[in-house]
Amino acid sequence: MNTLSELYIFVLGTMVGSFLNVCIYRIPRKKSIIFPASACPNCGDPIKPWDNIPILSYILLAGKCRSCKRSISPQYPLVELLTGFLFWLTVHTFGLTLLAGAYLIFLSTLIVVAFIDLEHHIIPNSISLPGILTGFLLAWGTLPLSPLQSLIGILIGGGVIYLVSFISLAVLGKEGMGGGDIKLMAMIGAFLGWKSTLLTIFLGSLAGSVVGISLMILKEKKRDDPIPFGPFLVLGAIISLFLGNQIIEWYFSIGAPMALNPPPASLGGVPTIQPFVFCPQVFLPGLC
Repeated sequence: MNTLSELYIFVLGTMVGSFLNVCIYRIPRKKSIIFPASACPNCGDPIKPWDNIPILSYILLAGKCRSCKRSISPQYPLVELLTGFLFWLTVHTFGLTLLAGAYLIFLSTLIVVAFIDLEHHIIPNSISLPGILTGFLLAWGTLPLSPLQSLIGILIGGGVIYLVSFISLAVLGKEGMGGGDIKLMAMIGAFLGWKSTLLTIFLGSLAGSVVGISLMILKEKKRDDPIPFGPFLVLGAIISLFLGNQIIEWYFSIGAPMALNPPPASLGGVPTIQPFVFCPQVFLPGLC
């Protein structure tokens, strides 16, 4: 692809990101994502089309509503910029293919989940359950997974998080992770298969622990304060999507103690040995 085409993809991504902002705001409030048109969350005045240009309008308006002059959350341009970048990266990596389209659906869903969970500490079933079904259906010819591999990913993704939650309840006396995390990982498993799903859990747990411990050191959080785990799982899934093969190949190249033999050439397949999954609940029971 030439530079102009890649710029088009980025701009398209920012436009999709603008719609994702609507989803992030309205879905947890049980409002329609179609009607009415976009409005200021503070004063409720409809946003004019020229004030709704992704990223640019936020800059020109200095991050404030034209009507009420109150500040607009920087989350809006952040989501637009992130979506634009991920659209560009996906097409740059996988080309203009059906596979890229499937992953764009997946990534858009992950962005919505991450920002809803970050603010509301929930992962709506209206997102994760259709996501599981979509991933499984796309395994019938679009994803580089067979339907069986997708199904195994669903079972392992949801199963590992359920097991962590069960153990946390038995040992610590409190549910370690919510049902939303279980269904989110099942959705990730449907799209990525079991190996990248385990990698997602490991990376998400590692990132969650680093952030959680850092917040405790800075006294921003106490040990039992709830920290949404969904955004960290989303981060792990994005890394696994683009770098999963390289990370797994590196893992086996250094002589992993519980390696599958021979090292896997792809992210699909049926597991024979399950690698160790780092559990942040041991250190951060507040992760939810």
